Amino acid sequence: MDQLESTTCVIAGGGPAGVMLGLLLARAGVDVTVLEKHADFLRDFRGDTVHASTIRLLDELGLGEGFRALPQSKLGNFKLPTRHGEVTLTDFDRLKPPYDYVAMVPQWDLLNFLVDAAQQEPHFTLRMNTEATDLVYDDGAKVAGVAYRTRDAASGEETGSGELRATLTVACDGRSSVLRKKAGLVPHEFPVPFDTWWFRLSRRADEQGQLASIMPRFSGTDVLLSLTRKDFYQIAYLAEKGKDAQLRAEGWRASADVWPASARIWRTAWTKSGPWTISICSM
Repeated sequence: MDQLESTTCVIAGGGPAGVMLGLLLARAGVDVTVLEKHADFLRDFRGDTVHASTIRLLDELGLGEGFRALPQSKLGNFKLPTRHGEVTLTDFDRLKPPYDYVAMVPQWDLLNFLVDAAQQEPHFTLRMNTEATDLVYDDGAKVAGVAYRTRDAASGEETGSGELRATLTVACDGRSSVLRKKAGLVPHEFPVPFDTWWFRLSRRADEQGQLASIMPRFSGTDVLLSLTRKDFYQIAYLAEKGKDAQLRAEGWRASADVWPASARIWRTAWTKSGPWTISICSM
């Protein structure tokens, strides 16, 4: 063990939850250290939705103008296709402006933005390449901080380890949380009968609508779902559980043929077993 340090609050995990909590605590005058195991935030297809309630919070924190300057697209509604036409299940236009949409923002842009704001606070510290590996306990078996290890950003080789003692320890280290497991906490898991493939289709200049809707398409038990991003369409392909190996063996490709129909843009994509039509709705 190389180092023994202390702070008031240690947060394991520099995702949206961890960084936002760190920002709020630092603004309240609490010394807080956020540990993030990666060298940066560049991981694709994470939770990139920023909902109206969060946008309101950013306004209340005085960060709304900066947030709106980030590259983003706006999600306007959610529709389902039926034999009798489209049915709107969710229409954000019914909400009071300016909180009447969901923003689709790359998570790395959001996190870098929040970190920049948090680092203006003297009580905030972010340590990258630093992974929480275990809980530290005091003599009374009370959680008193974390053990951590550090890695070189370029090589990934371990460079050191230590303990960070804290009055409050918060585990924000994701769905496979190390600290949750070390604490003996067992989450309730709800299995789903499908797997999801994520991929992207680039957007052309004439497809740059400001608002977008989610429109799934169905074929038997399979579903395609498109999300409009700033310069590409994020596509979710939902197939029955266990079909991943078969799909990888068959291969997947999307055609370059694009044609508009009313407010809808259709692109054909297919596997070896059959064609798909992807519906991308821009408003």
